[in-house]
Amino acid sequence: MDGFAWLSALWLAPVVGAGAVACVPASGRAAARWVALAASIVTLAVAVVVAVGFDPGGERFQFVESHSWMPAFGTRYELGVDGVALVLVLLTTVLVPVLLLAGWRDADSDSGQRPAGTRGNRPVHAFVSLVLIVEAMVLMSFLSLDILLFYVFFEAMLIPMYFLIGSFGDRRGPRAAVKFLLYNLFGGLIMLAAVIGLHAVTAGDAGPFESGTFDFRAIAGAVSSGDLVLDAPVANALFLGFMFAFAVKAPLWPLHTWLPDAAVHSTPATAVLMMAVVDKVGTFGMLRYCIELFPDATRTFAPLIITLAVVGIVYGALVAIGQTDIMRLIAYTSISHFGFIVLGIFALTSQSQGGSALYMVNHGLSTAALMLIAGFLVARKGSRVIADYGGVQSTAPVLAGTFLVAGLATLSLPGLAPFVSEFLVLIGTFTRYPAAAVVATTALVLSAVYVLWLYQRVMTGPAREGVRDLGRREIAVVAPLIALLLFLGLYPKPALDTITPAVDATLTAVHQEDPAPTVPVIEAEQGGGHR
Repeated sequence: MDGFAWLSALWLAPVVGAGAVACVPASGRAAARWVALAASIVTLAVAVVVAVGFDPGGERFQFVESHSWMPAFGTRYELGVDGVALVLVLLTTVLVPVLLLAGWRDADSDSGQRPAGTRGNRPVHAFVSLVLIVEAMVLMSFLSLDILLFYVFFEAMLIPMYFLIGSFGDRRGPRAAVKFLLYNLFGGLIMLAAVIGLHAVTAGDAGPFESGTFDFRAIAGAVSSGDLVLDAPVANALFLGFMFAFAVKAPLWPLHTWLPDAAVHSTPATAVLMMAVVDKVGTFGMLRYCIELFPDATRTFAPLIITLAVVGIVYGALVAIGQTDIMRLIAYTSISHFGFIVLGIFALTSQSQGGSALYMVNHGLSTAALMLIAGFLVARKGSRVIADYGGVQSTAPVLAGTFLVAGLATLSLPGLAPFVSEFLVLIGTFTRYPAAAVVATTALVLSAVYVLWLYQRVMTGPAREGVRDLGRREIAVVAPLIALLLFLGLYPKPALDTITPAVDATLTAVHQEDPAPTVPVIEAEQGGGHR
């Protein structure tokens, strides 16, 4: 495998696929779909090759590619993958073919996701091309080892997402798309100032570099070794610049308000692409850039961020309980789950961070399953209002059964994938922030309330009207997601074995050790021999 640019092939495959779609005649709507699906499968195949060739016990960053890009600015085309990035790459490349299948009819005039009363077809070519372009940009964000290169794609992915939300959602989609774009662009501008500031401090006389650099490995190594020492006010300001952008994209409470509107007023496939794939770039950035570049600032702000994460966990669950809209309820559950991911990252223990990295994957799978099945249901009836449903399981048992499994995964039932990651986050957090962990566990009860109550109202009781069960294409969408939720719930070892070395390397680089376990010591009584 040496000598071939596998990582470049990985992110270029969907770009080439988008270009191939553009060459399909406008009348070839079905051909455009199949070309896009083929490109996404090729991308998945390349990701599998990278995963098979990845050695968890080897160097942290593997398949490294480094080429001159803009030497005058100290930036290079530099790619590499570690364990955390690899599992997120696999999540992305698995979900995109599923989403293309799920959104097979999203651009058709007879789609249940079209705004009511609209006529004509929307461009299929544009829809599938935009999905592939988003995939390429997300993959580049996970693979980049140059901070400026990461920033370029971190921001660029907003544009295709804007058009997916605004052009293919319902009548309120354009407004939701503008809100999504403004929030995330503002966060990105703050981060740009921090990126420029970081380049400036690496070019200072006190730094180890002859001129400024954007090389993540070089900067993180210099910070870890003490060769690059940042003044506390400077480090804090730069940390906050990066963290703000990542907190908006993740999203972290109270910067979350763009998410429910964007999720509800776009198509289910677009909503899943946003929540399960694009938003993971935010939590990934926290784990890689915030912690390793600014370890002292991370320790300074960790209590505040953990407080916000816990508030988000409880807030998202409570608001979800009160929703009357199926899709909005699912969107608020994601806010709660992102709180768990952020909590684990900033608890700064190996268990909590390993759990958070795994939670990024498991949340992507469970949210994709729940949102897509709910989307299939809404497309049948044309309503998102929970009160309009009832007794669906009597006429659509497969739909109801898969919805129940996806819902149980969302509430972290043992035996399904999210349980493992949530458990690791909580026990890892408890060793350093016991109060935060205890409060966060209340979400376990709240999640059971909103999931089971939703299922009861929609699926049980007398049938209001017949609902068609899942078709073959829809089963092909749901089956791999359910299978992965079961597999990672029963056997998470392959994912954890890949993630753990990268997490340990991060904590070692910032000189952070797990708290020593506290065990009560019972001394022997003098002369008695009792313990």
